[in-house]
Amino acid sequence: MSPGDHAGTANPLRVLWRAFATIWSVPKARIGVAMLGVFVLVAIFAPLLAPYAATDNSFGRSEDMSAAHWLGTTAAGQDVLSQLIYGARVSVFVGFVAGLLSTIIAVLIGLSWGYLRGFAGEVINFIVNLFLVIPALPLMIVIAAYLQNGGIGMIVLVVVITGWAWGARVLRSQTQSLRSRDFVTAAIFSGESPSRIVFREILPNMTSLIVGSFFGASTAAILAEAGLEFLGLGDSTTVSWGTMLFWAQNSNALLTGQWVLLFAPGLCISLLATSMSLINFGVDGLSNPRLREGAKR
Repeated sequence: MSPGDHAGTANPLRVLWRAFATIWSVPKARIGVAMLGVFVLVAIFAPLLAPYAATDNSFGRSEDMSAAHWLGTTAAGQDVLSQLIYGARVSVFVGFVAGLLSTIIAVLIGLSWGYLRGFAGEVINFIVNLFLVIPALPLMIVIAAYLQNGGIGMIVLVVVITGWAWGARVLRSQTQSLRSRDFVTAAIFSGESPSRIVFREILPNMTSLIVGSFFGASTAAILAEAGLEFLGLGDSTTVSWGTMLFWAQNSNALLTGQWVLLFAPGLCISLLATSMSLINFGVDGLSNPRLREGAKR
């Protein structure tokens, strides 16, 4: 019986719980999970946590920090803390959705690329290498400028288009390694179809790589969204950490002494990206028992 058979017959909830327990056993990953949980809760309960509406501009302009406005107000008269809380929604949404879509594309292409041979494999090889050699940032800027004012959906699309190739390359290497294993050879000789071999025999043995690819893609998506919004290539009417940086730059926040307008959203972006990077330390333990044992010690 192949390792994939064990994964397929196990209770999915039990498998997920064991995976979470493995990640939680790593101290760095535990910190990352706690940080990510805080950001997710803030994004979900933003209307309850924010003292004011994010677009309410009835306050004084460029006010300093006070009891009524803990982080002050913007040049447009909006409460900075409220915008910071509501801005978590966009970053968390873009991170998870773009990361998930990028990972799905990377899995489908990476597994096909690693398993198929002949002309089909060469075609996939050409497409992936084409995306790998094109610089991601200039490509994102060009696509975003062409699809300007497309909203959050445009940002997600741009990040997905430019963010799947590296994950596909990593998964292809692991697929090629697993393709030569005995259980895959046995499945081939037993007459199993290529799709069943890929998704029932090979895929379950790549869980840690796929999860790691997801968190890596999500981190890149969060940073890309903030960067595109900061450059003014997104929807400037959307309240996000990237647009907060954009408007702070336009209002010369540093020159007027309102450093918090740049520091607060920048810190949140960094902490959210850091939380996912820390979780990856625990993801490594899913496939490497030595790391798991070291964490327990």
